[in-house]
Amino acid sequence: MTRLVPPSLNALPAGIAIPSYDRSAVSCGIVHLGVGAFHRAHQAVYCDDVLNDGAMEWGITGVSLRSAAMREALLPQDGLYTLCTRSGEGDRYRVIGSLKQVLVAPEDPDRVLAVLSAPETRIVTLTVTEKGYCHDPASGDLVLSHPDIAHDLEHPDRPRSVPGYLVEAIRRRREKGLPAFTVLSCDNLPANGRTAKRILHQFAYERDAGLAAYVEAELACPSTMVDRIVPATTDDDRTGVAAALGVTDAWPVVAEPFCQWVIEDRFPAGRPHWDRHGVQFVKDVEAYELMKLRLLNGSHSTIAYLGYLAGHETVADAMADDMLAELVRRLMDEETTPTLPALPEIDLDAYKAALRERFANPALHHRTWQIAMDGSQKLPQRLLWTIRDLLARNAPFPVACLAVAAWIRYTSGQDETGKTVDVRDPLAATFARIHEAAGTDPVALTNGFLAVPEVFGSDLPQDRDFIAALTEMLRLVLQKGVRAAMAATLR
Repeated sequence: MTRLVPPSLNALPAGIAIPSYDRSAVSCGIVHLGVGAFHRAHQAVYCDDVLNDGAMEWGITGVSLRSAAMREALLPQDGLYTLCTRSGEGDRYRVIGSLKQVLVAPEDPDRVLAVLSAPETRIVTLTVTEKGYCHDPASGDLVLSHPDIAHDLEHPDRPRSVPGYLVEAIRRRREKGLPAFTVLSCDNLPANGRTAKRILHQFAYERDAGLAAYVEAELACPSTMVDRIVPATTDDDRTGVAAALGVTDAWPVVAEPFCQWVIEDRFPAGRPHWDRHGVQFVKDVEAYELMKLRLLNGSHSTIAYLGYLAGHETVADAMADDMLAELVRRLMDEETTPTLPALPEIDLDAYKAALRERFANPALHHRTWQIAMDGSQKLPQRLLWTIRDLLARNAPFPVACLAVAAWIRYTSGQDETGKTVDVRDPLAATFARIHEAAGTDPVALTNGFLAVPEVFGSDLPQDRDFIAALTEMLRLVLQKGVRAAMAATLR
């Protein structure tokens, strides 16, 4: 079967949307770090929209910071790929053309720095996951002992980390008399723009105080809230796309119909008119971001750990479990909602109902294991800050506590049937040592995990109410099993 390539576009079946613009005339005003499924189903689609409007300066150069897999898949396709929007009503297909090229940073850091330093680059977007910021999620500070950060401070012209690439590119632009680009974080971090600015300033300060002052004064880092459920692409997805299009696509992307992007409108170097395609530009994104992090992402992590341990492969499977679905409702309504600021323009009850409906979408095979990855980076902002707020109010937090206990149980590397769990986490080795030392003693396990400041900070390990609640929940999960723990929590 023919590969998805530019000459094949006009032969695609009717109803398949394709780029309406001349891709050879597109220049790349955006560099994106971390080319993965979410970026290709979200920011790249909005850029495809503005290119279809004729704004030809907003193509994307993608940069993979680790693997060459995405480049190898898309290079023969000239960067084209298929977006499959999947719902209970069926699949819809669209070919996206905004990604002009993919560079692999470890292969050629000089080329990546050259692209970042080019005059036409005005925005750098990021989807590098929480761990890509090389920071302490509990404090928000750059971890200077991180191996990549230590390397980049020693070898600034051959960076490995996101802060290393961005600060060196900013230095080169300043040296050339070019304005700084805008750094646009699209990761699930609280105050993601401020977090990015903080770590870049701290990294720059370690290099040069003058450069740090320039970053502080000149670098715009608007905060954003992004939302779309994008499962990992499977071979079945590839087969379905090939059958629908009549051509093969090495790496299509599948997503739900819902898509949201809220951005603080601070772009000194200019920006695309994404607002013409549904993007909401606001003065302050914090309330939207908090709502999404705690309601969507906090619930997602809860579903992931409880669902995985209860034997559910996908989020939809987990939401079909009445007991788990009720726990999610209680987490949203009774524990999370009281911690959120008022958003008069948002109908919070409708938002939560829509989230539960999206989670239950049977057509979207979003694996609980996929969401469970990198829990040490995710739990602080998704669940632990909610718990802190509830502790401050002397309010109960049983479901959030159960989710944390389930995460600890998950990191043991073995499920309740004795099967191996593939734990993907930067601190996986640390967690394995804690489990080996503590065994199934809930007190020892609680003490061991609370001694990990990257996750629990310095305050929660001193909070007697939190220690007691987590210890008791771990006792229940370890001795009775996760389903019994869920049933007990609902009583």
